[in-house]
Amino acid sequence: MTEFLKKHLFTIIFTGTGALGGFLYWKFIGCLSGTCPIKSVWYLSTLYGAAAGWILGQLTRDVIINFKKQKKYD
Repeated sequence: MTEFLKKHLFTIIFTGTGALGGFLYWKFIGCLSGTCPIKSVWYLSTLYGAAAGWILGQLTRDVIINFKKQKKYD
């Protein structure tokens, strides 16, 4: 289990942060009229935030892994 957490730590942190950011965006900025489908309901805004966080977490993880590999060979 700890190996899994070490491997996916950035992805987990970024996904959770993105989900929280999406929820807070809905809570404080969201659309009250219901005409904007992503911002009008909390679960879609949270889901889109989590997806954006997951993508950023994967990119960050890949950059760090590539940096460590490059440094290893220098």
